[in-house]
Amino acid sequence: MLRFAKYHGLGNDFIVIDEAVSARAATLLCDRRFGVGADGVLMVLPAPAAGADARMRILNADGSEPEMCGNGIRCVAKELFDSGRVRKDVIRIDTLAGVLACAVQVGESGRVDTVAVEMGRPRLTRERAQEPLAIGGRELVLTCVSMGNPHAITFVSGEEPLRPLAERLGPLVEHHEWFPMRTNVEFARVRSSGAEIELVVWERGCGITMACGTGACATAAAAVLTGRAPAGREIAVDLPGGRLGITVAEDGSGVRMRGPARLAFRGECDLEALARG
Repeated sequence: MLRFAKYHGLGNDFIVIDEAVSARAATLLCDRRFGVGADGVLMVLPAPAAGADARMRILNADGSEPEMCGNGIRCVAKELFDSGRVRKDVIRIDTLAGVLACAVQVGESGRVDTVAVEMGRPRLTRERAQEPLAIGGRELVLTCVSMGNPHAITFVSGEEPLRPLAERLGPLVEHHEWFPMRTNVEFARVRSSGAEIELVVWERGCGITMACGTGACATAAAAVLTGRAPAGREIAVDLPGGRLGITVAEDGSGVRMRGPARLAFRGECDLEALARG
């Protein structure tokens, strides 16, 4: 039997396990009708990197392996601390995007309530900060940013609903030839002179999710880069599942993400039974 914990960060939900599983097993586990149900599987493994407390591997619901997951790493930090495996104020977790420092904040229950993660330097992945792309009968202006994983951000003016746009155009951009490894796609609206951003994310390998931590970071970085939001001050990024606080360093050297992590339940699953259907 496979023991697991079900976590979520603002509704972006994960199955957290202490062993490696295959892509096929991840798709079975993430199935919301016949499995446990989740956006992805987080594997918490021994750390091969010097100075790291643990290693996190991620498999999306479609079995693909992304480089990083902002909501996921907060859940892993909480699991490590609350389980007693790593009792540190700052937990260092090795990912495909590098070793990231996660500062845990403990609530009145003695368990982790919020986690602030140093997400590293945002990096432009195309020649220009703003590039037009005609797609799906519409021209989008994209800012392409890597937070260890790829993001294509477009800022939407007016009051046009973001989710229908993301559902229609997100998969087209994800699979566009500009992005041979596919990309996450962000549809954002800046409010309150850059102090707040409304955001809906089409996640590579998942589709629409309630929240995306790396997407919020990439979007805040893009907003700062294009003069829509200030650097050095926490920006409130509002996703369908709730709010993340994102701070882009004044010199652009890093992004800090602050947000909650929640345990939903623990359980056991018979993978062989799932595979048999």
